[in-house]
Amino acid sequence: MIGRGAGLLADLKVDLQPMGWRFVDRAGRDSHRTAALLRQDLDELAEAFDGYDGDLKVQIAGPWTLASSIWLHRGERSVVDAGATRDLIGSLAEGLRVHLGELARLVPKATLVVQIDEPGLPSVLSGELPTASGFGRIRAIDPTVAAEGLRDVIEAAGDRHTVVHCCAPNVPLVLLRNTGVKAVSLDVTLLTPKGWESVAATVESGVELWAGAVPTDETRVKVTDVINPLVEAWRRVGLPLADLSNVTLTPACGLAGLTPSGAQRVQRLAMDAARALTETAGS
Repeated sequence: MIGRGAGLLADLKVDLQPMGWRFVDRAGRDSHRTAALLRQDLDELAEAFDGYDGDLKVQIAGPWTLASSIWLHRGERSVVDAGATRDLIGSLAEGLRVHLGELARLVPKATLVVQIDEPGLPSVLSGELPTASGFGRIRAIDPTVAAEGLRDVIEAAGDRHTVVHCCAPNVPLVLLRNTGVKAVSLDVTLLTPKGWESVAATVESGVELWAGAVPTDETRVKVTDVINPLVEAWRRVGLPLADLSNVTLTPACGLAGLTPSGAQRVQRLAMDAARALTETAGS
């Protein structure tokens, strides 16, 4: 995810070191390989979705996840340097604009949906990231600054539907709903009662919920195992049952770690559970 995200950055180059991805002055083998892999994926996408006219979701790593994961040349995370972080955010926003323009050209009839993955955001906000030495912690980023950075990237998507995804237990929903994002995506199986109260406030503010409720760890479950806990929690926080029709049901996290057959099974279960949830909302 970090390598693909780094490959989207405009005018910023990276290479791969034992510590991870690092900014460099000039593009080398790793930058060229990242660009080549993206080009290959886009070619395959254009062939597979030739003539497609439905929703097409595009995922990118968010600015704070990238800033906490890509290292500066002097051996520290980019997030410690306010100037470097601003450059990264601006570069990601421009890279996203270019990427979406390319996708719109390759699949012109598709409606692009932009998902910004921010698994690293909670650690950035709480000051839990270790320094390069491992003996200290990087100072927490101010929530206002974090929201502004996300807002810049979200605005780069234009009027397209945008969703921020975070599968951590402590998703900062108050911050996310103040960024202009259209939807939030989270693993609802990790939510505490207090977390559900924040979800209720988020939904009532007009932000959609993408509820990650389908296990992605090869656990075999039934449709009722997926939707019943969601319905019960929805009722418990006083949200109207009919509003469940506006919830998008998703796998709890990404499918990259699954086999192709496992990914297909999870997607089929998600579709079956979504139909059942719609029926429940209308009952």
